[in-house]
Amino acid sequence: MLFSELGLSEQILRAVAEQGYETPTPIQEQAIPVILQGRDVLAGAQTGTGKTAGFTLPLLQLLQQAPVRKKPRPIRVLILTPTRELALQVYESVCSYGKHLPFFAEAIFGGVSSKPQIQKLQRGTDIVVATPGRLLDLIQQGYADLSQIEYFVLDEADRMLDMGFIRDIRKIIQLLPARRQNLLFSATYSPEISTLAEQLLSDPVEIAVAKRNSAAETVSQLVYGIKRESKRELLAHLIGDGRWQQVLVFVRTKHGADRLCKQLIKDGIRCAALHGDKSQGARTRALDDFKSGAITALVATDIAARGLDIDQLPHVVNYDLPQVAEDYVHRIGRTGRAGAEGQAISLVDAEEAQLLAAIEKLLKKSIPRVADTGYEKVSLEPVSAKSQPKAKPKAAAKPRSQARPGDRPGERARGGRPPRAAAGGARGR
Repeated sequence: MLFSELGLSEQILRAVAEQGYETPTPIQEQAIPVILQGRDVLAGAQTGTGKTAGFTLPLLQLLQQAPVRKKPRPIRVLILTPTRELALQVYESVCSYGKHLPFFAEAIFGGVSSKPQIQKLQRGTDIVVATPGRLLDLIQQGYADLSQIEYFVLDEADRMLDMGFIRDIRKIIQLLPARRQNLLFSATYSPEISTLAEQLLSDPVEIAVAKRNSAAETVSQLVYGIKRESKRELLAHLIGDGRWQQVLVFVRTKHGADRLCKQLIKDGIRCAALHGDKSQGARTRALDDFKSGAITALVATDIAARGLDIDQLPHVVNYDLPQVAEDYVHRIGRTGRAGAEGQAISLVDAEEAQLLAAIEKLLKKSIPRVADTGYEKVSLEPVSAKSQPKAKPKAAAKPRSQARPGDRPGERARGGRPPRAAAGGARGR
């Protein structure tokens, strides 16, 4: 099928052609006609399959078919995303595909001054792409009005829930008009997503272009079993020996990202860190340098890297495995996008064996292990309850009527008060 067969206007088709696209991806081919029919949609697609265009193109078409002459322009389309990076990516797609149309769009997110965002909202905008927190702030200040929303999109819904945005999402939904078209897109599914879909969508068309919670077939996956203290050395070796020009490295913490980045720079590898404590300017510079090839390695946490759209990214490395198995699918989905091939490598120590087992259970397959890593072998078999040593049986309790050595004077075996717990007990870490 060609884009010209999907019922899109000449202006939109011209913009699509200028982006170099002729044929839609499976998610676009299935979603665009359904959205144009006015149906609610629950769409499941692996990251990198083109789902942003899958909802952006038909929404632009619907706006074009029913223009509104009011001034200032009311917000008619609201697209919620979990991160700043994804909000910018979706906003850029809206601008690219709608460049020949008389519509205005604005990206609303935190970490930057709200003044320019407020000015654009006051002038009027048709489409808003926003993160929940900053949008609610502007609503409470009276700068954003959602009462005339006609189309509501919840993008990366699974990540929204993972990041704890469910309360903000519900607050925003309560401010929307009852009559609207709803689109929910998610790369992975969970019981929470199903519950949210039931509450948000009305008689939705369900679209799934791949198995739920699965990785793209274009991504080859490998596991290196290695001690934690040897991970950095192996990573530097892989980058240097393989002459990698671009690799996205995932770590668990912000501090870990900064530390690993400094170590890689000492190894002679051009590197930058990307995490939530970085300013928006620093994050933008790091991402631009990575895309342009000015740096080789981008070390990022999950929150910062969600939604990154990097063309032809060849390598993703899990320096630390994610605590949530579904995040593994999101991580490796940064490579192997739009039909290109990619490689995902995980450096796994013995303490992460349980996390690896959870990932393989989610994928319903075993990830191949590299037999000879060049380092001391590490067992990646998860410790089961059966394999753990049995605890020694406790000694039988003495009859309460018997005195025991160390009993406090004046305490009786029966009816007496129990000794007080020692002060300064264990704290939750």
